[in-house]
Amino acid sequence: MAELKMLAIDLGASSGRGIVGKFDGKKFTVEENHRFPNEPVNTNGNFNWDILRIFHEIKASISKCALSEDKDIKSIGIDTWGVDYGFIDKNGALMANPYHYRDARTDGIQPYAFQTVPFEELYGITGIQTINFNTIYQLVADLRDRPYMIENAERLLFTPDLLNYFLTGQKFTEYTIASTGAVLDAKARNISVDLLKKFGINDKLFSPVVMPGHKIGKLTPSLISELGNISADVVNIASHDTASAVIAVPAKRGDDFVYISSGTWSLMGVENDEPVINAQSMSYNFTNEGGAGGKIRFLKNIMGLWLEQESRRQWKREGLSFTFDELTAKALEAKPFACFINPNDDLFTPAGDMPGRIREFCKRTNQYVPETVGEIVRCIFESLALCYRHTIESIEDMTGKKYSSINIVGGGTKEKILCQYAADASNRVVYAGPVEATAIGNIAMQTIATGELKDIYEARDIVRNSFEIKVYEPNHSDAWDEAYQRYLNICK
Repeated sequence: MAELKMLAIDLGASSGRGIVGKFDGKKFTVEENHRFPNEPVNTNGNFNWDILRIFHEIKASISKCALSEDKDIKSIGIDTWGVDYGFIDKNGALMANPYHYRDARTDGIQPYAFQTVPFEELYGITGIQTINFNTIYQLVADLRDRPYMIENAERLLFTPDLLNYFLTGQKFTEYTIASTGAVLDAKARNISVDLLKKFGINDKLFSPVVMPGHKIGKLTPSLISELGNISADVVNIASHDTASAVIAVPAKRGDDFVYISSGTWSLMGVENDEPVINAQSMSYNFTNEGGAGGKIRFLKNIMGLWLEQESRRQWKREGLSFTFDELTAKALEAKPFACFINPNDDLFTPAGDMPGRIREFCKRTNQYVPETVGEIVRCIFESLALCYRHTIESIEDMTGKKYSSINIVGGGTKEKILCQYAADASNRVVYAGPVEATAIGNIAMQTIATGELKDIYEARDIVRNSFEIKVYEPNHSDAWDEAYQRYLNICK
């Protein structure tokens, strides 16, 4: 076959990339053609995404294709973080910059929302764990604080759907991204009209729900005039970044596997055919999000490398600059198992002084209070590893299955110490890679959309043969078991 070229726009919470993916019939290759910072903006107490700057950078990536040997790209796909959205008015214009999910407007919103729909009922419909920035809670905040936005909006578009609209002029709601926000009926895989009605939200705000692989259309004529003669189709890939990353898990057909999509967040779970919604899954606060190929991602949202990233930013604000390798070296010098945090404690959600909050948590739970940079970072890594152990044991409890290994994909695989600790803490083999899992999954879904691959299983076979996968054997010890019991006690 002739080499197939595609452009993946992979947007993370702090940076974005344009990545050209190529498929020669046997292997994928990926090459970055554009990288840019994604810097939210704080204005008068509001925390927003700079969505037009993001779109400008997407156009720059497409333009680089048009001016190079990659002008023959076949398709374009966009993946982003979940839950956030923008409103479009009746004239097709964006009404305001979308809020960032870490904006303070949803602090304490859940009890207010549960006065209308109790959490048990909400979970029973959506299967989504309770996190205060889920789309449904953001909409409740809109109804409370700025009802004029919903009243005057013709459409609500999730972040990747909004950017696709900017590219094509077409409005669709992609399934995997919509599934993150607790607005879908998890079993029906469509907008829950009844749920929205109870909150006073018109379901007509949402465009038709489409599945990954749906072709949206070509770039608008004005964009082609601006950027160059690009004839690529814009495609709905699995546009939630974790959904794309899970496509790139190098598992074999028929494997039962546990994955961690590791980055700012650690998204840890399994792939099911149907949602798991019961009292046990609700008590464990597990979520059922949409996946490619009709799958359900049954997972736990764990605060991931945000803890290290935000600590590093705080130290930089204090005049101390460290590379991530330097932070790892300092962690290895620190005493093991000195103290632990619960990564999912609400204390660690906002931006700000993360080392100070870690000390606050340790003091509050009567533990050793870490002082040095190395002690803080070691506390983060060990706590995450122990959280992974607890999560996989919870999955085994709910599914009745035993899992002998964990697949870690994404940027977090570059943190070798964390991968090793995950193996040690859980006493399971860890397979780490590919690093660029989200972009690779994006490219894989585009390849499926063109018909060159049949399904996600064929795509995973190609991924496994295309990229390096590192293996971490567990060095489990009684010390890890003792640390785990202490960790469980402080998380109660």
